[in-house]
Order: sequence, then C-alpha cells, then structure tokens
Amino acid sequence: MTSVLFVCLGNICRSPLAEGAFRKAVEDLGAGSRVLIDSAGTGGWHQGEAPDPRSIAVAARNGIDISAQRARQVVKADFSRFEHILAMDSSNLTNLRKLSPAEAPARLRLFLEAEGMDVPDPYYGGPAGFETIFRMVMRGAEDLAAELGLGRRR
Repeated sequence: MTSVLFVCLGNICRSPLAEGAFRKAVEDLGAGSRVLIDSAGTGGWHQGEAPDPRSIAVAARNGIDISAQRARQVVKADFSRFEHILAMDSSNLTNLRKLSPAEAPARLRLFLEAEGMDVPDPYYGGPAGFETIFRMVMRGAEDLAAELGLGRRR
C-alpha cells in the first residue's frame, strides 16, 4: 500500500485541500483502496478543528467533501507510517526535516517539487486565493497519482 501525508502549517487550508484532491484523483483512477492518505500541520494551534470554511467551500464547489477532516499535528510516528510526506512550502519542509528521526524511511519533499514551487498560504486572503490554491493542488494531486503509478489495474 502506498501512503501519503500532506503537510502545511496549521492543517486547515492547504493540506486538507491537497488530501481531498489526492483522494479524489486516486478514487477516479480506481486506486482508493491501495492508498493511505492523510494530512497534518507542523503546528498544533488548530488540532481537532475542521478545515477553514473557505477550503471546505472551494472543495465542495468542485465535488469534494473535506468537511469531516480534523486538523492534527505531525507526530514522530508519521515518519514511519507514511512513505511520502509532502510539504506545501519550503518552510514546512525545513520544519519536517528537523522533526524527522534520522532513521525514518519517509521521503520528505515539496508537494509541487516538480514545478519547483511552494503552495502559498491563502489564510489571510479572500476566497479567490482558495480557488487558486485548489487548482494548484488538484493539478498536483493528479500529477502525483500518475507519478506513483496509481492508474487502473488491467
């Protein structure tokens, strides 16, 4: 089973959207049962909270329900539980590298590493920023599914 953890700062905006987008991408490919998908934050301020209402709204407008997700903070066990830990930005990647045990098998990288870009935090902006982020993470989720070879079995 492939396992992927998406990580941003508080786990209420970007990483819940990435989790929802990737879940949709793999389900559309018929691979949902073969992938463990989750999201977390490097900070714990929002633990137990639902995603930001703007994230929930943009996901819903695109046929994805993330309303049941709850924020959580990255824990040491994540570095063994997940093969791929994908940071939304360089700052969170730096924090993940500091948290990661030396022997951890997880591959840490930027979510949009192939594009060489961060997913900007839309928290302090308006709904248009969430639309932009959603398009970025949906494209990234589809690319990740292809990269991981999660297409339909023949």
